[in-house]
Amino acid sequence: MSLPGLPWTIAEAARRFADRTAYVTPLGWSLSYADVDRLSDEVAVGLSARGVSAGDVVALVLPAGPEYLLTYAAAAKLGAITAGVNDRLSERERDAILAVAGPRLVVTSETAPPSASLEGVLDDLRTRGAAPPELAPDPERPVAIIFTSGTTGLPKGALYCTRQLAFITQTDVGDSWDGGGRSFSGTSFAHLGFMTKLAGSLRRGGTTFIMERWHARPALELLAREHMTTVAGVPTQLALMLRDPSFDDFDLSSVQYIIAGGGPITPGLADEARRRFGARLATRYSCTEAGIGLGTAFDDPDEDAIISVGRPHASVDVSLRDGAGAAVSGADIGEVCLRSPAVMSGYWRDPEQTRAAFTADGFVRTGDLGWIDDRGRLRLVGRSKEMYVRGGYNVYPVEIESVLSTHPSVAAVAVVPRPDDVMGEIGVAAVVPRDRERPPSLADLRDFAAPHIARYKLPDAVHVVDALPLTVGEKVDRRALVDEISKLLT
Repeated sequence: MSLPGLPWTIAEAARRFADRTAYVTPLGWSLSYADVDRLSDEVAVGLSARGVSAGDVVALVLPAGPEYLLTYAAAAKLGAITAGVNDRLSERERDAILAVAGPRLVVTSETAPPSASLEGVLDDLRTRGAAPPELAPDPERPVAIIFTSGTTGLPKGALYCTRQLAFITQTDVGDSWDGGGRSFSGTSFAHLGFMTKLAGSLRRGGTTFIMERWHARPALELLAREHMTTVAGVPTQLALMLRDPSFDDFDLSSVQYIIAGGGPITPGLADEARRRFGARLATRYSCTEAGIGLGTAFDDPDEDAIISVGRPHASVDVSLRDGAGAAVSGADIGEVCLRSPAVMSGYWRDPEQTRAAFTADGFVRTGDLGWIDDRGRLRLVGRSKEMYVRGGYNVYPVEIESVLSTHPSVAAVAVVPRPDDVMGEIGVAAVVPRDRERPPSLADLRDFAAPHIARYKLPDAVHVVDALPLTVGEKVDRRALVDEISKLLT
């Protein structure tokens, strides 16, 4: 089969690895490769009994865990499409995503509660002992919708089909099977990493310890107890582990490799991680719409991961574009655009935004600005939009401002990023108070916004000003505001 889909990969992994442990759940019990195949078969039949068929959308509002994994696999076996929804989002944000997805069925922690045992998992969804009919191969069959918030308007969902997922798997693992070790998963399953790389993970035949909510101390405990060889995560997770006061008490001599993605890593963090873990470092760079992009290798010069995001993966083309969409030379700064067989098919039910996301020659726009040096390394310099990355999560100021501006003590507000040693970037709310003598505190703003936006989007600092700086076009001058806040730190 030239383009093996996720259902075939699940069945083949079960045949090859059988009773080998594939996943260890947050509650401590294990799923074998055979269990993943059998249980997802039973869930698939259960979903079918609830009216789910090929082409339907199943939305998963679930934490990382076996419930998400098995329902995603089950939907793929029916030819249905899984829309992942980060369960950390506020109710308003979840509702907006569900309105775009238009699911036939929504699975939540209430309808699929965590199980304390293997046989109890998804008990209300499974049809025991049953299996769905085998799907005919179809490279264009939609499999996953991965949502990324826009600065304004409705959320956008990047659609991935069998052909993109197969290419990503081929890029990651080639034709090989086995060779996987022991690792942990510490990010939302609704994100790009899990949704597009599940097949590759199954082909490696390793054991993954699922962390429903990532925290530094439990992650360090897992690394030491299970003698893991690889640490993978966003730079913020590395920073938090390194800053744990018990870090040096753990025996981490088994760790040989560090993989950082989801945001640029600072030079200081890269050097400290290499030194204190005693491991080699590689980085990854992409975006939700591109699937895969660039990276550095473990045997690259140390400086590559510090000053750049590396070089393109095989079959990935990089182009830098100016504001009009014309290509610029590598040494000039332009918007980073990526093209490969991995890029999304488009935004789900949004042809207008899909057209805007692509250049005329098929490159997807990342929104990042950068240049390519004489060694072929991409060096990022900023973002063409105001979005910043806090702890691996994309944050858009306009979304936060729309909430904080309704606070009764706020006359005007703008949110800008500030560098942070742990989170990479944090949001600073520059506030013009209605009463200068009684400005809102940071706690006031966070408590006010918490019911409306996810916790990671809440501002981490507040800066009280008499007026927001404006450009000649009478728009908020964000660059001047960033400079003003930076001067306060020097």
